[in-house]
Amino acid sequence: MVDPEFDAATDQGPREECGVFGVWAPGEDVAKLAYYGLYALQHRGQEAAGIAAADGSQIVVFKDLGLVSQVFDEQTLSSLQGHIAVGHCRYSTTGSTTWENAQPTFAVTDVGSGLALGHNGNLVNTVELAARVAELPGRNGRSKCTTDSDIVTRLLAAKATDAGVEAAALELLPTFEGAFCLVFCDENTLYAARDRHGIRPLVLGRLDRGWVVASETAALDIVGASFVREVEPGELLAIDADGLRSERFAPPEPKGCVFEYVYLARPDTSIAGRGVNAARLEIGRRLAQESPVEADLVIPTPESGTPAAIGYAQASGIPYGQGLVKNAYVGRTFIQPSQTIRQLGIRLKLNPLKDVIRGKRLIVVDDSIVRGNTQRALVRMLREAGALEVHVRIASPPVRWPCFYGIDFASRAELIANAGDVEAVRRSIGADTLGYVSMESLIAASEQPRTRLCTACFSGEYPIPIPTQVGKHVLEGIARGVAGDAEPVTAAGYGGQDALSRP
Repeated sequence: MVDPEFDAATDQGPREECGVFGVWAPGEDVAKLAYYGLYALQHRGQEAAGIAAADGSQIVVFKDLGLVSQVFDEQTLSSLQGHIAVGHCRYSTTGSTTWENAQPTFAVTDVGSGLALGHNGNLVNTVELAARVAELPGRNGRSKCTTDSDIVTRLLAAKATDAGVEAAALELLPTFEGAFCLVFCDENTLYAARDRHGIRPLVLGRLDRGWVVASETAALDIVGASFVREVEPGELLAIDADGLRSERFAPPEPKGCVFEYVYLARPDTSIAGRGVNAARLEIGRRLAQESPVEADLVIPTPESGTPAAIGYAQASGIPYGQGLVKNAYVGRTFIQPSQTIRQLGIRLKLNPLKDVIRGKRLIVVDDSIVRGNTQRALVRMLREAGALEVHVRIASPPVRWPCFYGIDFASRAELIANAGDVEAVRRSIGADTLGYVSMESLIAASEQPRTRLCTACFSGEYPIPIPTQVGKHVLEGIARGVAGDAEPVTAAGYGGQDALSRP
């Protein structure tokens, strides 16, 4: 399990969001397929994991806080029998890290059928939807959960009582504003839906005896499913004994998250036909052309900076090397670090190879700068290890705006890029030089038209209007009788409504 304080002390970068996985496969061990699918998506959420299994007559849900490998064992998986499974690994973007908020969420219709749901993304009209849930009669109007995912589940279950799940989804999905990739099921049918902007990725795969939907193509690979296509923006899929059905609930307005190419997705994933690793290599090549510097060695901040560092080395002709070793298991423990250990900061996660970097002029390539704490500590550590110069190169433009669509960035006031120009940031982190890739080069590397991408965290151009009541804990605030966090977070707190619409 990730200790939030420990994780914050060692990694000040963007947090991932969530991973979803669904499988319809009669005759297969669907719980184990879901387990390995979630294993491939573990990078998207490390706070909690869960699997729901349906066998035609009932749905069984098992979920807990922790990593996929910590939550499940052979005995647990063997108890999840059926021909449908829905899996989820969570990083909280709405609601605290509690067992109640782990997913899949579950609700029961008034006629007694069940509904289990996993969600990747973030809704922006959560307060309005929460008010609708509060008006529901019976059990669906009461919940200990404080997530937009639970709200969606209860609204669907309430509407499905009269209309059935598929008809309920077609009616309700157009009313959900924001980013959502939903994978859900009743006792007989697997469903998947993607918001009309397609902000988060969702793909469809084929098994010999069934179908798979997942957040990334890498999850299809691990379970032996062949990639069929992406779930389209504004599309609802239903998979049952009659086959696969597709219906539109909204006209598509594609705005895929460009930050998936920078950091969020696995490098062995493809998004919109573009391999993420190839995109990151190209970002590095363009970064070398835009921000050249004389140096002896190019090193990455592992692991997310590695492909861009290789691309930078290729384009610059400067040798590539491994100058930092990453401890892959830091943050994946239930043991709280002592204050002495906590003060070591980044050294808990990265340690320099002194023989490699001593006496060298280094170019250090990282995926992004958020608060700057990681880069500041890294530059200091490399100098202490004997580096003559430290030149920092960033494989994305400056992050100036928070994300309201499923990434847990800092607030505007905490984002170091808003503290001054590039020179001010360079001084703050202590680097000899600092360079970012341009927005134009980032978009070119994705091979997507800018009109089909969400660049809000870099440009401030939000494709979906942001409400005045926002914040990770807005639903907990409502439960306490206030309109948001203890100090309600509003859009104005991020720079004002006018500022949200432009850089």
